[in-house]
Amino acid sequence: MEVNAARALAGARTCFVGIGLPSTAANLARRTVNPDLVLIYESGTIGSKPTRLPLSIGDGELADTADSVVSVPEMFNYWLQGGRIDVGFLGAAQVDRFANINTTVVRRGPDRPEGRLPGAGGAPEIAANCGQVLMVLRHSRRNFVGALDFVTTLGHGSGPRDRAALGLPGAGPTAVITDLGVLRPDPVTAELVLTDLHPGVTVDQVRQATGWDLKEAPRIGVTAPPTDAELAALRALKAATTPETGTPDTATPDTATPDAATSDAATSDTATLDAHGSRKDAS
Repeated sequence: MEVNAARALAGARTCFVGIGLPSTAANLARRTVNPDLVLIYESGTIGSKPTRLPLSIGDGELADTADSVVSVPEMFNYWLQGGRIDVGFLGAAQVDRFANINTTVVRRGPDRPEGRLPGAGGAPEIAANCGQVLMVLRHSRRNFVGALDFVTTLGHGSGPRDRAALGLPGAGPTAVITDLGVLRPDPVTAELVLTDLHPGVTVDQVRQATGWDLKEAPRIGVTAPPTDAELAALRALKAATTPETGTPDTATPDTATPDAATSDAATSDTATLDAHGSRKDAS
């Protein structure tokens, strides 16, 4: 999953990075497919080159290694809303069939309090203004839902014309990368469809893990397995992240997962799913 997320950044010039899985993927991309990628974080750092995975957007490593540090108002008003960033990379607690995101609150059933999540952060502005948006998260029915409990960040709304009607300049989500495969919006309906599987994963596995009747592309591809070089770079990046800095999958406004999903915590960087659905997660 992390390797394929990094590959999705090949050719990008600038990336507005969410903490967690998006940050892992973006930093891996700098070490593999796109050494010139400019990493931009919400705290105002431009051109960060962290030697380890940052804990948060306020991690000092981001400022220490940045080409420039600007104020948060400048970051949003000039760089982001000015259309100067190619790719936004986000996580999510819940995603629906039109790639809308919830990172605010989840319903946990009768007689149970709502599960409160960190909230929007910069995700709504990122999704609205970046040239395109990539998303990465683990694939389960509690994450890929038929209806969001709360709409935090607009993806494609309820169809292909919603973004234009709201005056949003960016293209919106163009790919959702998971530990099972890759989903992309249909060019006509804007609904997410399955376009690629990771090696050993079946279409039925993906459908069973999705909370709506997932459609499939006419031809479904299979992602290439991680190379030795990609795995070495990913392992080195994670090894540099000491216990004092936290784990790379710490929940944040851009990457939070419902408390019921804590069993989906970070897994081995060498895993893929086998034909029986056992987690071996690297693709």
